[in-house]
Amino acid sequence: MYGFGLLIRKTEELLLQLFSQGLLSGTTHTCLGQELCQMSVVRALSDPEDVVLSNHRNHGHFLTYSGEFGGLLAEIMGREAGVCGGIGGSQHLAYRHFHSNGVQGGMSAIGAGHALAIKRRNGNAIVVAIVGDGTLGQGLLYESMNLSAVWDVPMLFVVENNGIAQTTPTSETIGGSIEQRGSAFGLKTWRLDDSAPDFLEQAEAVVDEVRFSRHPGFLIIDTCRLGPHSKGDDLREVSEMARIRERDPLMRVGRSLADAERRAIEESVAEFIELAHQSALNSPEAQAAEPRKHIFASPPRPEPSEGPKSEKRNVRSAINTALNELLEGDPEVIVLGEDLHDPYGGAFKVTAGLSTKYPGRVLSTPISEAGVTGAGIGLALAGFHPITEIMFADFVTLAMDQIYNHAVKFPGMFPDAAVPLVIRTPSGGRRGYGPTHSQSPEMLMSSVPGLTVVFPSRRHDPAQILRDAVLRWPYPTIFFEHKLLYSQIVDPAGYRAAPADADDPGADLFPTLIGGSQDPDVTIVCYGAGVEVAENVAAKLAEEEIEVEIVIPALLAPLPRKSMLDLLQQRERILLFGEGNLDSGFAAELGAALHEAGHRGAFQRVGPPPVPIPAARSLEAQVLPDEEALFDAAVHMILKTGFASA
Repeated sequence: MYGFGLLIRKTEELLLQLFSQGLLSGTTHTCLGQELCQMSVVRALSDPEDVVLSNHRNHGHFLTYSGEFGGLLAEIMGREAGVCGGIGGSQHLAYRHFHSNGVQGGMSAIGAGHALAIKRRNGNAIVVAIVGDGTLGQGLLYESMNLSAVWDVPMLFVVENNGIAQTTPTSETIGGSIEQRGSAFGLKTWRLDDSAPDFLEQAEAVVDEVRFSRHPGFLIIDTCRLGPHSKGDDLREVSEMARIRERDPLMRVGRSLADAERRAIEESVAEFIELAHQSALNSPEAQAAEPRKHIFASPPRPEPSEGPKSEKRNVRSAINTALNELLEGDPEVIVLGEDLHDPYGGAFKVTAGLSTKYPGRVLSTPISEAGVTGAGIGLALAGFHPITEIMFADFVTLAMDQIYNHAVKFPGMFPDAAVPLVIRTPSGGRRGYGPTHSQSPEMLMSSVPGLTVVFPSRRHDPAQILRDAVLRWPYPTIFFEHKLLYSQIVDPAGYRAAPADADDPGADLFPTLIGGSQDPDVTIVCYGAGVEVAENVAAKLAEEEIEVEIVIPALLAPLPRKSMLDLLQQRERILLFGEGNLDSGFAAELGAALHEAGHRGAFQRVGPPPVPIPAARSLEAQVLPDEEALFDAAVHMILKTGFASA
């Protein structure tokens, strides 16, 4: 106990020394004084499938789990021999079933999903999610505790209660009782002190109880931090620090040993740490073989499983059929979302009939967008194919941390970590739902590096696109469904798929369609429900003898750059039409790509102004662009550039 705790402490002291020498990459958060606390739960884990999800102060957890002392030193020094090749640094570590992240509480919902996966597979493993007491101010933690209780999964939440966040005492930021936070969700709750003589045995008993009961629990460990939050930000009084040093559990264990035994351990630890130090110093700085352009690899894909096609199906029925086929064909497909159960079947009835047919695999969840998205990430990391539904696309922003800081980071940082998560969500206006239920946030989501954004139209086969997103694309994907399309019939209407450039990730699975004139005066690029508007405008322009081509991408991000440039580079006039804000995302990126490629024609975006969408239908119609706006833009572009160039 003393030897391993001392190994952790000497590693942490060395890291602070290396920082003062300018040899560290970025920051570091040591666990000085908390070594036994950080060892306790992790060392009690006994199943190789146990999952540990840690936070920014993670070194003791990681070293207890992995034993990779040299790998940790090299990682934080930014060296090639780093356990994550220098990508993760101090806060973001991955090793088998260990993951940590610097966002406070961000891993807790992922743990709930991991634990649900273990429960569904009838495994013996458990999930441990470790946070500090400062994290008790984060709402996602409570969403996760609620999910773990509702799902009754084998998960242990551990709060390392050192009484201080960065520099603020948590007595000033935490209201009420810490214990009552666990019991409020029906979690069995324990409180231990890491200075107790039998502390490690007590912690092991808690882990065993969670494992054997298969119920979630909440463990508080009272501990004290000897070192600063990160490096030089310790503002505590000298008297307080003296009290903490006197309490020091690790040194108390050392003093209980015979002098000769203690000295032998200390000499052995010093020798081991120096060897690890020299090994890290001798490792070259981390370098990629070639700079990565994106997070997407080209993994082998299973053959597509095409379901029945019928031009008489509407989009709602097509997606429902695809979900049914996915659930029937793969026992590790799980559908999560609010009010999905029968007889309701979701706000737009897309999941009607599925909860009855697949009990336990179509789960109605709390109103907890961030928690459910995080749970989807955990299920995906565990090898499941989760499909989460967010009731309105406006609410995707509630899950932004899980998408931006977690879902896309796993495959981005750790190539072996696939996250085949699909988030379905109804988007768009023209139904009078008002400012927070009518937005089209695809532009916002298209700006998230590494996130796949798909927005099919009724001219695509939305069922096939959904099947491919779930089974053949191992990256986080948002699948937008415009509300107006649900009742429209799926009909290819003579459109053909454009060639997909091999350098465009996902362009082959999520195709771009082309229709209309092959020698156009105007090319309209649109998607989702914008296609019907574009088609109606094309018919009106044809009456004026103006030839129109319509280009309908299903993939908005990553931008299918080369494929789109091959289609549009020689076009004289390009109009991009959509309901989403045009100031960023797909529309702006496509225009920038054309400009950078030397496009010499005209390019214009037609979309709404950056104002809230009103509830009154008359006011909504004034904000959202319609056929008249698109028609006028096309005519104005032709008048401005002249027919001679066409």
